[in-house]
Amino acid sequence: MPTLESAVAEARQRYIDANPNSRRLAALASEVMPGGNTRSVLHFDPFPLRVESVDGPYLVDVDGHRYLDLLGNFSAGLLGHSPLEVRRAVSSALEGGWTSGAMRTAEIDYASLVCQRFPSIDTVRFTNSGTEANLMAIATAKHFTGRQSVMAFHEAYHGGVLFFGEGGRPLLTPHSWVVTDYNDVDQVRQVFSRQAGEIACVIVEPMLAASGCIPGSPEFLGGLREITEEAGSLLIFDEVMTSRLSPAGAQGALGIKPDLTTLGKYLAGGLPVGAFGGRRDVMSVFEPGHGSSLTHSGTFNNNELAVAAGVVVLRDVLTDDMIVSVNERGDHLRLELNAVFDRTGVEMIATGLGSLLTLHATKGPVKSPRDLNTANKELEELLFFDLLERGYYLARRGFIALSIDITDEYVNALVDVVGEWAQSVRHLTM
Repeated sequence: MPTLESAVAEARQRYIDANPNSRRLAALASEVMPGGNTRSVLHFDPFPLRVESVDGPYLVDVDGHRYLDLLGNFSAGLLGHSPLEVRRAVSSALEGGWTSGAMRTAEIDYASLVCQRFPSIDTVRFTNSGTEANLMAIATAKHFTGRQSVMAFHEAYHGGVLFFGEGGRPLLTPHSWVVTDYNDVDQVRQVFSRQAGEIACVIVEPMLAASGCIPGSPEFLGGLREITEEAGSLLIFDEVMTSRLSPAGAQGALGIKPDLTTLGKYLAGGLPVGAFGGRRDVMSVFEPGHGSSLTHSGTFNNNELAVAAGVVVLRDVLTDDMIVSVNERGDHLRLELNAVFDRTGVEMIATGLGSLLTLHATKGPVKSPRDLNTANKELEELLFFDLLERGYYLARRGFIALSIDITDEYVNALVDVVGEWAQSVRHLTM
């Protein structure tokens, strides 16, 4: 009688047999890049597939397979693979030169649009990634408050050198960290009761995205706002991913105004970008002539291509109606998938908010990363390879970030496919 273990082994073997070119290129890549890649999150065993081109909402790999792209470049691809308006903006910027090493008018427009969209941001500065934005926000908070400690949360991911899971510790930027449990406001209060005068800031995602799409409760996030205000610490909302969850970001939906906000991912239509901004008095430390002014350099902070794309994205493309629509579609998908799992008895759950969700092989509820410790990793792997075989691309960890190209028709088809899959594997989980 087949077992879950044997089903996973067979699915892996079918993947290997169906993707000889990806396998060959993985071997070649490993000769010149450690691990065969320069972006670790894209790797999965036995080898990752390699994409050759895109076709609308589909990815086409080097073995000729087409996959509906449910990953959306880990949320950076909110507008799809090659949005026309962004292409036109970039083409126009190319005509005007793209490496002037000087200030250009468009960056004023871009900054103005960011400030208009996010009420907590009085002034903003640009970076090349969300990682850089978070590093700069933390440094700004430490300088402004004159304090040295930074509070973060177990398993949180704020960038390549700001990951608070086991695998991130060797690379973790060496600040004086105070790390507590996500969604545990009482624990935060206890720490602040002892160390309030030492903590410069709290950095938090309104929803833990990379660690499983675990929403922060309003009580937790509201409590952080209250606690930091009382202590004279700054609250940093990392909205690199969650800013897409409503027209004014997760903070707008929650009605919480942080002191600093960080942004990135989709903000330039898929081109590299990051940003940090917030209260005018805090950000004024970058004003020339300020008594304790800071400098913030970066050759590509105001690069012409990302800025031109970003203006078009925020001014013309990413309307309030569009943001609401894609998030309603994501909420519908999550509810329908959970209905499938309930109906079939397969112990899985879809967590998240709006257009960002993750599939976990556990019954739930999932309120903290600790709730995922007993998840059935074999079942998650089987779902991943079986969906790939059926033409659906998502993250190996089960993460989905819908783009605006994923219509209701695609969502409904995915629900049907997952329903058929769950029915076919339910005997393996009992």
